[in-house]
This record gives sequence, C-alpha cells and structure tokens, in this order.
Amino acid sequence: MNTSIRTLVVDDERYSREELIYLLKQHPSIEVVGEAESGEQAVLKTIQLQPDAVFLDVEMPVMNGLEAAKSMMELKHVPKIVFATAYPQFGADAFRLEAVDYLLKPIDEEQLAEAVKRLEKACLKPVIQQAVKSGGKLSIEENGEIIYLNPDNIIYISREESFSKIKTAAREYFVKTPLKELESRLRPYPFFRIHKSYIVHLNYVKRLVPWFNGAYQLELNGCDDMLAVSRNYAKAFRTELEL
Repeated sequence: MNTSIRTLVVDDERYSREELIYLLKQHPSIEVVGEAESGEQAVLKTIQLQPDAVFLDVEMPVMNGLEAAKSMMELKHVPKIVFATAYPQFGADAFRLEAVDYLLKPIDEEQLAEAVKRLEKACLKPVIQQAVKSGGKLSIEENGEIIYLNPDNIIYISREESFSKIKTAAREYFVKTPLKELESRLRPYPFFRIHKSYIVHLNYVKRLVPWFNGAYQLELNGCDDMLAVSRNYAKAFRTELEL
C-alpha cells in the first residue's frame, strides 16, 4: 500500500509547472514523480509511471487536459485528477470526469492544501487504517540515544532553528529530524500542519482564538503554549475540526 501520493504535474508552461511542483513539495504526503508539457505526454507518462494523482492543466495545444483526462479514465490504473487552470468555464466538464478538485491559477496555497487533503482521503485511507491498528512507535534520536514515543502522547512538534521540538505532557525532546520528515512518519495519526513551523495532534486541540488577518492562536490541552495558526492553513484546519 502507498504511504505517499505519487503525483504527475502537467502544464504546457514551464513556469507554471515549476511553481506548482514547488507548492506541492511543501506537503509531505505528495511525491512528485514526473512532469509533462502536453496532453499526449501526460497520457504516456501516466501509463509509464502509474501515478496516484495527476495535476492537469486544461488549455494545452493538440490534446487538451479534458481530452487527456478522458484517455486516462480508460487506463487500467486510473489516477485521481486535479485540474489546475486559468479558465473557470471548464469546471462542469471537469467534475463530469470525477475530478477531485478544480484549482484556478494563480494557485492559492489554502485551496491547494484542501485539494491535497481530498487526495489523502482518496489515496491514503487504507494505509491510515492499517497503521493505526498496528499501534507503532515513533523512533527519535536525542543526544545519541534512541527513544520510542507513543504518537498519541505527542501534543505538537515545532521547528526551531536547526532542531525539531517534540512536546509531550511529560517533557520536550529536541531532535535534528526535519519537521517535514516527522510529519510524513506521523501521517497515520491525527496530526495536522497549522503553520510552516508547527504540526499539532488534533486530539489535544482545546480552543481557537481569532488573531489578525485571518490567522488564529491555538490553545492545546496538556501545555501552556499558544501556537500560531497561519492564514494559509486556517480554513483547512477549521474544516478538519468540522467547525
């Protein structure tokens, strides 16, 4: 079973591809396995690479994105489709093809985060169910010592200069492992990124306090720290909490 979403990015404009790939790489669950600059190339690479998801532009010469998506629907391994285009008028056609989402350029980071969440639910759900049942531990190295933590005891993790801080009710651990890697390893558990420097365990969420410019401050059970919820993650976080 997949532990990441193998993703193909398709756009006939190089700059648009590079920008989208950069944004996607901010999400630990996304693994960009290839890119294509035309509809025909997209179908060929989908056959070769068998990605789980394809981010697909609509307006491309010869074979457009809608035509490419129709061809992909006929393949043995059908990827999830997210359209990313500057043209809003193709939305109805996109959803007839059962697209996961329809993003308008320029890509909004908040909307992209919501699209990734939908992909995670569609592509990674079996992995999450299996991993939660396994009751595994998170292994970390602190001062040369290997420590095994129960993920359910972790309140939040933050990135502080060259270290990641893992906060539990009992103590704090400081490790060199990047935040993105820790987030990926904790994917089976209910952790959520609220800021480029913070991921939190949803079961410890106590209170959201409005801050400014659409941002919030988050109060957590088990500690006195107030964490910033950035505007880019706030809407997706509220949706995750079913507010």
